[in-house]
Amino acid sequence: MSNKQITHSPIDGSIYVERTLASQSEISQTLELANQAQQDWRKTSIKQRAALCHQMVDNFIANEDQIAEQICWMMGRPIQYAKGEVAGMVDRARYMIDCAQKALATIKLTDKPGFKRYIKREPLGVAFVVAPWNYPYLTAINAIIPAIMAGNSVVLKHSAQTPLCAEQLFRAFEQAKLPQGVFQYLHLSHEDTEQIIANPLVNYVAFTGSVAGGKMVERASSGRFIGVGLELGGKDPAYVRSDADLAHAVETCIDGAFFNSGQSCCGIERIYVDSSIYDEFVALAVTLVNNYQLGRSDEPSTTLGPVVKAGAADFVRQQVADAVSKGAIAHITPSDFPLDKPGTPYLAPQVLTNVDHSMSVMTEESFGPVVGIMKVTSDEQAIELMNDSEFGLTASVFSTDIEAAIRIGEQLETGTFFVNRCDYLDPELAWTGVKNSGRGCTLSSLGYEALTRPKSFHVKTSI
Repeated sequence: MSNKQITHSPIDGSIYVERTLASQSEISQTLELANQAQQDWRKTSIKQRAALCHQMVDNFIANEDQIAEQICWMMGRPIQYAKGEVAGMVDRARYMIDCAQKALATIKLTDKPGFKRYIKREPLGVAFVVAPWNYPYLTAINAIIPAIMAGNSVVLKHSAQTPLCAEQLFRAFEQAKLPQGVFQYLHLSHEDTEQIIANPLVNYVAFTGSVAGGKMVERASSGRFIGVGLELGGKDPAYVRSDADLAHAVETCIDGAFFNSGQSCCGIERIYVDSSIYDEFVALAVTLVNNYQLGRSDEPSTTLGPVVKAGAADFVRQQVADAVSKGAIAHITPSDFPLDKPGTPYLAPQVLTNVDHSMSVMTEESFGPVVGIMKVTSDEQAIELMNDSEFGLTASVFSTDIEAAIRIGEQLETGTFFVNRCDYLDPELAWTGVKNSGRGCTLSSLGYEALTRPKSFHVKTSI
């Protein structure tokens, strides 16, 4: 097996990055250093940790032009949007740094004569973070900052598609003078990734990726009794009620479905629209989608870049063909997007109607620029269809009747519920999923709970 990791750019198929995979000795040294460094790091104050982490963020921002260009070339996001990832990461990182003091505060119990009682939150040790390519900084920072702020050390394994992200974060921490060993990264094979998860020096695993990848993490960690956070797939629905602001609903749903070429775990992949406004919604949606500019992601005019690999594009093409063979109507003509060619990562967007849940495009994660729009006649039907999924990451309802929308949200099997918006992570809200969308929680003050353990102090003060 080759010890080289090669990253091909979806823009033109060229080799963009080539790295040597970590050797067994390098892996052992990294884990040993992480373990040793954490023993001292856990003794630092939250104020000291915050100062270093804020400095890391400052260093990161200073390099945003290069970071944006690398995102564009490694995973295909249009260059005009690539800096948005930097802004989003900064927002999340700053919030998680600033909320640490409260999230990690000692819990003081009511007085009890003759006793002093309180609960402290202690770090777990070494956190192993396995990050994906689609939002390479946003997903990684969800675990990295709270882990370090809680007094843990971190070893990051980034996707083979976006290895420079790990290096950029390491450089920013290094420039901030974070103590050696508190944050490290490794370029790893799948086999070595599994071995690290099983290594007794690792005390927590944060994984973002596919359901199959999540199952691997659970197998590798089985019997070790360590915490595992899994952010997995999604097939997120939106429901547009008859009383919705139609123009807003169309614009928001379509952006939620096609931004990042549909490569978002919480992107909109299926839309249910009340029958009274269905035809108008579809017409407006098709017009909007036809305005996308499919092109090289390094060209400023591009609004829809290539998907990450040719195989991913062909998977979506197969889903569309399967749906059409079962009666679905495809509203977008691929030839109107000249770069769309089978066997390439350049894929025209697609809007499908006359769809149902017998079609894989309405039930299996697409992770590409396609959305099915289905007519419904009641809230009850919409709720049933939205819940008819193995996933449950986010769900959205569009309505001017906020209370009615919230009542619907109470009945949906989802980790995050939106009204009149979608595809967004607010760092003050817990990020979690149900069913095959995973388990665990990141962001918000609750995100610190998985990266710490409670330790109770029960002190008898008089004998």
